[in-house]
Amino acid sequence: MNSSSYVIRSIRSDEWPQVKELRLDALRDPIAHLAFLETYEESVTKPDGFWQDRASGAAVGATLRQQIVAVGEDGVWAGSVTVLVEEAGEQDAFGQVPERSQGHLVGVYVRPEHRGSEAGVTRGLFDAALAWSWKAGLDRVRLFVHEKNGRAEAFYRKAGFLPTGRTTPMPGDTGELELEFAIERG
Repeated sequence: MNSSSYVIRSIRSDEWPQVKELRLDALRDPIAHLAFLETYEESVTKPDGFWQDRASGAAVGATLRQQIVAVGEDGVWAGSVTVLVEEAGEQDAFGQVPERSQGHLVGVYVRPEHRGSEAGVTRGLFDAALAWSWKAGLDRVRLFVHEKNGRAEAFYRKAGFLPTGRTTPMPGDTGELELEFAIERG
């Protein structure tokens, strides 16, 4: 399959079962501990209402979050990325206050059988996330990558994201860092 074999689009609020299923699958990935701030064990017990709220808050028409998925010809969700809007002057998830509004990419996941440049899923998801961000009027999009997640870092660089030099500690007092990468519009 190549990227033309997928439909890349924002989720609909009624697709919460697929949101839940893909997220739980992502949390079972062998490198999930490097990529996600929650665990499978924490997430699998969350009630349906949690997943319904998560989907409706990031669905088509939402302005503060947008979850974008790649749907294969068979209807299976191959992967996903979510854009969080961080408003200028408001505290972000790290306790910092951005000087300007920006997007923050989180929840990046592509199922192993859909990975690789030939498939183009990850690139398609990122292109759509950036297009949504630019249309929303954001001039900067950032993401964080674990310092030991070289595969992801290599992709982010290919997609035009550059290291900013900013770091944040991983939760849990592990001594490990997350590295900030960003891309500017234009």
